[in-house]
Amino acid sequence: MVELQQFVRNDCKDKEEFKKVDEIANLLFVQMNSPKVLRAIEKADQPGVSSAKVQAALLEPATSLDFVSEKKGLFSDYAVSALRPDYYRSIGDSGILLEVERGKTTINNMDLLDFWKCHICPSADYLFLMVPKSLRQNLTMRPRNEFSSVVNRLGVFFESKNYTGVRALYVFGY
Repeated sequence: MVELQQFVRNDCKDKEEFKKVDEIANLLFVQMNSPKVLRAIEKADQPGVSSAKVQAALLEPATSLDFVSEKKGLFSDYAVSALRPDYYRSIGDSGILLEVERGKTTINNMDLLDFWKCHICPSADYLFLMVPKSLRQNLTMRPRNEFSSVVNRLGVFFESKNYTGVRALYVFGY
């Protein structure tokens, strides 16, 4: 079963744009918990398998909600213009970055990189971050609770004294 933790800045909770993003997040959550998608995620979420396999398992739910895979040009204002999200969807004057992580979620701080990408992206103020609930890099490794780690690290950005350009974050634990 996929878990979901939502964070939203207090100054955004009543905005229509946020309500639309929240609706999309809930639709995606329902689709991710369908038996078909859960089986595909379980098959892809194995030691030694890249996040690309999990990303492929989420392709159908994401594209059914009008997300575009590997959208180019979102960071053209920056020297790091080669950056691309796994998926992107526009919402009015803003948008949602959807990022899928697996083995390098916290070990290589990919969750923080994804958050930073959303913070600097002029076309997105919302982040959907897919992370493993329990991560095993190899069969002998003790599982790490990546979902809780990500929720604890990124949640502090939604305390008013720490606000960034990310208006809301949805952490999906698969």
